[in-house]
Amino acid sequence: MALKSTIYKANIQIADIDHSYYADHALTLARHPSETDERMMIRLVAFALQAYKLQSICNGDGTLAFGAGMSDPDEADVFLKDFTGAIRLWVEVGQPEDKPIIKACGKADEVHVYAFNHATPVWWKGIQTKLTRPRNLSVYQVDSVAAKALETLAERSMTIQATIQEGVLSLSSEKGSVDVEPTKLL
Repeated sequence: MALKSTIYKANIQIADIDHSYYADHALTLARHPSETDERMMIRLVAFALQAYKLQSICNGDGTLAFGAGMSDPDEADVFLKDFTGAIRLWVEVGQPEDKPIIKACGKADEVHVYAFNHATPVWWKGIQTKLTRPRNLSVYQVDSVAAKALETLAERSMTIQATIQEGVLSLSSEKGSVDVEPTKLL
């Protein structure tokens, strides 16, 4: 019998000062049995960093949600669809191979990859030259120490405040606070 995903609920209040976006989101995250708390929290980080695009791209008339992630490798970890169903944003978390990234670039207007592992520089060195053609791709590295610290905020039911100012995301809850400043690689 296959193991089932663990359901996490997150109420996240986003104050994105950089983009003048302020909103509350009630989210459900299904954590695949092989997914770590660290990776799940990076998905939440990506959501918070990209949430302003609900307004800037879709004028509030879109859906920003978590995809099937590890359960379905052909689906984004986070996606933004407009009211017509067009995929405006595709977000991958981790260190995906080049072919799925390029395929995603053909499906979505924008593709963002958030790599967070301590081995990210090695992964990036091996894949960098394969990703020069897509013009709608951005790749970010989240510091592995900050990524690991995010695990402390993970709870089955979370209330998190996310403040984004000058490119730094501060996530805080009653369990503590973690600052995340992704470095743009591409």
